[in-house]
Amino acid sequence: MQLPLASFPSPIFLMHEARLRHNLERMKKVQEEAGIKIVLALKGFSMYSTFPLVKQYLAGSTASSLHEARLGFEEFGGETHVYSPAYREDEFDELLTYAGHYSFNSLSQYLKFKDKLFAARPDAKAGIRINPEYSTVSVDLYNPCIPGSRLGIRAEDLPETLPEGISFLHSHNLCESDSFALEQTLENIERLFGRFLPHIKLLNLGGGHLMTRDDYDVDHLIRTLRNFKAKYPHLELMLEPGSAVAWQTGYLVSTVLDIVNSKGIQVAILDCSVSAHMPDVIEMPYKPKIHGATDPMPGKPTYRFGGQTCLAGDFVGDYSFEKPLQPGDKIVFDDMMHYTMVKTTTFNGINLPHIGIWKENDSYEHVKSFGYHDFKSRL
Repeated sequence: MQLPLASFPSPIFLMHEARLRHNLERMKKVQEEAGIKIVLALKGFSMYSTFPLVKQYLAGSTASSLHEARLGFEEFGGETHVYSPAYREDEFDELLTYAGHYSFNSLSQYLKFKDKLFAARPDAKAGIRINPEYSTVSVDLYNPCIPGSRLGIRAEDLPETLPEGISFLHSHNLCESDSFALEQTLENIERLFGRFLPHIKLLNLGGGHLMTRDDYDVDHLIRTLRNFKAKYPHLELMLEPGSAVAWQTGYLVSTVLDIVNSKGIQVAILDCSVSAHMPDVIEMPYKPKIHGATDPMPGKPTYRFGGQTCLAGDFVGDYSFEKPLQPGDKIVFDDMMHYTMVKTTTFNGINLPHIGIWKENDSYEHVKSFGYHDFKSRL
């Protein structure tokens, strides 16, 4: 990576625009060859300064809240979809001004809001979220099909026919999964919900389709979707990935502030925070890659990276380098665009990272900086 790291403010979320376009080109191939639509899941990637590029490729956005729906409507355009485990009455009227597709988590929610929905938007599309009772997700925190899940309706809890006005089904059961998991999902949907498929117009297959990962079998994805469409030619198919759009498109660039010895462990303290700026590292958990670093190797300079907050567990794993680190050195965490920026907090009053874009013409565009007001206004 040949980037002028010293010239960027620190810490900073840095989007690599050329890599984003690379992902979007792959998604364009899937849309065209499979004959489907792809929309952006804002819960995974909401960096709206990139939307002028993203909306050249994708059909719209999908939201999980009023504010995400407004962001998608105002900054992305195209189709705006929305799903919530439960809609709030005091927000629904405003929500109606933004979205055209509404997915309901229960029949009671649909029956509660359907009259208001179709009175305000006669052309709106209404659907229900189903639970396909299958998922490859091993971490319960991210698995919507665990026993007792509150997300989606099981087939046994649905009547023989869908309520009037329901025109689509919505399934979301994957997380950074491959095309074979989608293939099995479709088999489960046919087995459990097949009686409804001739009577709906759209099947939304949610997110978690990591089609931009290098080892993802894109051709198998296309075949799987085309084969399903051949069985149900009247059905429109839709995917709504978040991670796949921003996969491997950018970094969190930070700076070493100090290095302390803790009983033989060299701890490098950074100007960012793992808990506040990279919470998935703790929640998943996972160990992010750092440019120029490896897992600990005997005989090489090895460091444990800690954040700036007073949380004892505000640290990531141990890494080895070819040469010793010094205060002022830049540390570049890889793949930090999806499900990272959207989860940042100002815990401990730590400032949020800057946001910037390394443009396709090898120039830098500074998008945003934060300060005291951003901390105070949230309290």
